[in-house]
Amino acid sequence: MTGAPGTRNLITDVPGLTVGQAQDAAVRTGVTVILPEGRAVAACDIRGGGPGTRETDALAPENLVDAIDAVVLAGGSVYGLAAADGVVAWLGAQGRGYGLVRREGVPLSPVVPAAILYDLANGGDKAWGEEPPYRRLGREAAAAAGEDFALGTAGAGAGAMAGALKGGTGSASWILEDGTAVGAIACVNSHGSVVAPGGRTFWAAPFEVGAEFGGLGPAGLSATPGDWGPSKGAAAPRQNTTIACVATDATLTPAQAKRMAMMAQGGLARAIRPAFAPFDGDVVFALSTGGRPLTGGEAQLARIGGVAADCLARAVARGVYEAQAWPGTAVPAWRDLGA
Repeated sequence: MTGAPGTRNLITDVPGLTVGQAQDAAVRTGVTVILPEGRAVAACDIRGGGPGTRETDALAPENLVDAIDAVVLAGGSVYGLAAADGVVAWLGAQGRGYGLVRREGVPLSPVVPAAILYDLANGGDKAWGEEPPYRRLGREAAAAAGEDFALGTAGAGAGAMAGALKGGTGSASWILEDGTAVGAIACVNSHGSVVAPGGRTFWAAPFEVGAEFGGLGPAGLSATPGDWGPSKGAAAPRQNTTIACVATDATLTPAQAKRMAMMAQGGLARAIRPAFAPFDGDVVFALSTGGRPLTGGEAQLARIGGVAADCLARAVARGVYEAQAWPGTAVPAWRDLGA
């Protein structure tokens, strides 16, 4: 299979997509918003044992709403779901959303599925009382959406930990030889390790393009069963999660988008060891902006799904590679590991 990363090597290489992020350094948390230019066909696949989500049931192909207005990824555990409220309010003020009843005086209803990760115990100032920052951060992230955005300690990955290392937000893209664009974004807060035992080699190394996450190659990949590398020592339910979104400009039905999301989950298993644990809330959304026909039918869908998994594995590694530790803490970043 031929092709190359897009111009930015970000999910926004998929035409019709923008991404906005906002973070609060004092709280050590943030929000990432994936914002299509128009409504996008969407699906969701959940593999983790402790997910936290909003409006994912609405994405089932047998249900009424077949497109969304934005996807929200947020820190903050259950508090972070409020980020979608801010995005909904912002979209509604822009006149965007689903309208079952289109009549003057009846506002549209933006459809904004969301997923959250747990960053409540990272030492940030969580004394917010009855005013958690997530509605504000969601609105700020939506308003900041564009084609370029920061990786690492940014957005929903700002407060994340990837195993024993500082986690973060990563993204990657690939343009197939026929011009079809595929991209991924991941906010990595996994229980499992993203690097092999005894070194710095990312599990995703076989899928690296150029030196996008260090260029170390796969030579250091070796592990016995049960030897994961630097994972989190104390595991507890609902305290870990990798939340992600993959996208393409190929025109997909809701059922085809669901298959893309399911295939893309394989990228988490390629990049994190172990993945889908009882302690994780791993969630992957899939979006179709619909600017290009699916000329190859289900065979092309299989190729798109496979590339989405590769992009997601690369996005996970890029998020941790670019992450920087919080100032004044002993939390190690990948760049702090010995060569």
